[in-house]
Amino acid sequence: MTHGHSWWHGAVIYQIYPRSFKDTSADGIGDLQGIADELDYVAELGVDAIWISPFQKSPMKDYGYDVEDYVAVDPLFGTLDDVRALIEEAHKRGLKVLMDQVLSHTSDQHAWFRESRASRTNDKADWYVWNDPRPDGTPPNNWLSVFGGPSWHWEPRRDQYYLHNFLTAQPDLNYHNPEVQDAVLDACRFWLELGVDGFRLDVCAFYFHDAQLRDNPPAETSPLGSQFNFNPYSFQQHVRDIGQEENLPFLERLRALVDEYGDRVLLGELNESDGVRLHKDYTGPGRLHLAYGYWLLGSQHVDGDVIRELSERLGHQPEDGLPCWSLDNHDFMRAASRLRQGDDHPDFTITVLAALSCLRGALCLYQGSELGLPEAEVPFERLLDPYGREFYPSFKGRDGARTPIPWRHDADHCGFSTVEPWLPIPEEHRRRSVDLQEREPGSALNRMRRFLKWRREQPALRGNDLAFYPAHKNLLVFERGNAEDGVLCVFNLSDAACEVPLASIPLGEDLVGHGFGATRRGEALHVEPWGAHFGTIA
Repeated sequence: MTHGHSWWHGAVIYQIYPRSFKDTSADGIGDLQGIADELDYVAELGVDAIWISPFQKSPMKDYGYDVEDYVAVDPLFGTLDDVRALIEEAHKRGLKVLMDQVLSHTSDQHAWFRESRASRTNDKADWYVWNDPRPDGTPPNNWLSVFGGPSWHWEPRRDQYYLHNFLTAQPDLNYHNPEVQDAVLDACRFWLELGVDGFRLDVCAFYFHDAQLRDNPPAETSPLGSQFNFNPYSFQQHVRDIGQEENLPFLERLRALVDEYGDRVLLGELNESDGVRLHKDYTGPGRLHLAYGYWLLGSQHVDGDVIRELSERLGHQPEDGLPCWSLDNHDFMRAASRLRQGDDHPDFTITVLAALSCLRGALCLYQGSELGLPEAEVPFERLLDPYGREFYPSFKGRDGARTPIPWRHDADHCGFSTVEPWLPIPEEHRRRSVDLQEREPGSALNRMRRFLKWRREQPALRGNDLAFYPAHKNLLVFERGNAEDGVLCVFNLSDAACEVPLASIPLGEDLVGHGFGATRRGEALHVEPWGAHFGTIA
């Protein structure tokens, strides 16, 4: 704890996609033992916690985001004892452990759904969202699935449609039924009792739907020309199928449960539309501790103006909820390839990550980002992501951000596995392997390690205070803390060097040890492309 704040305030949370982290069972798929074996690597990064993507029992139609049993571990990844051991080893290293909870929907193989679909009169008949067809046999309304097509699927055993916001194999739970709420809270309690330090809540704006099943209106502006125009989903305003007011009381129930266990945390994933409003609502008192939207995850350009304006819209007063800044994750193209900048400055994303980590809130650091990995090109014949296979070639899916970590450049399959991995590892990633980068002082990995360890020793960077200074659009200049223990931060998020007039900022003594450098030249601070500078507040 720092300045009276809980551990998650200002935390860096390292996201692990377990299928692709480390394989110890020689099946080409990463596992829990592989995570445990590399906890020293994670701790050496200077992070505070790990978030592990789903490892519960699943048919893997959506690679774990289709849960068959909320309180069982999928044999692909290990056992409950492996989870206990992993938590214990992480805690020994000062790392908290967050697990993914996919509560909006289950697999169609879940026992709850198998019972629900059997008839209209069984005990779980209304645990999922069922409705009769329209008189002409078409679905109950115009709602669309994120993964393509209508979000309704016909079930002949009931002569009804069921709702699925994602794959047809991912039926949506009916949160209007209090029994469903109680059941998922019981599942969460199971893992809290086991010792996890909190949950990342998958698509937590999707829990409730409009009980009247009213149509969504069309989008206010045409999505043609946008990055999501390949998907009809973007042609609607999703005001009936997600983001309902009833979500908030349930989040309060979940928060009350988590609070029974002390300093545990809830990190929510928000959808892309109206994300700022949702953030303010969902991180209100007694709800989520942290939340992230898709604000930067889908961006193709990031500069000082983009970050400053977003931070100010989210709010940075003590009463405002805390964002969890994210530049990469398992659902989006890697930033090193997605951002249309930094071509002449390798590892420029390390500077962007450093800037985000200095803002009020927390930071999610996705595995491989510390290596500066670019997006992998996965040929269609190796593509497994159902989202990508549906919309290929306009959208190549998410597999390019999910390929295995390259541990050793001179080993078969880069030391990830002794057999062919579930997704291919490109040669470009082999050249950015962990072992090669550990030997190079100026590598992305060593820069990230050095900076995060320095950051950890700056209490002001984990507090609440934040004040921006006017600056050129490519510059991000702000102070954290106050004159007694504050830090002035200057970031140049561009491909060109810049001069910052010292008369315009209260820069005191230079701070060292962070791995960045700038030069004072007379009455100005000279900052190299993608450079940064830190000092006390004069």
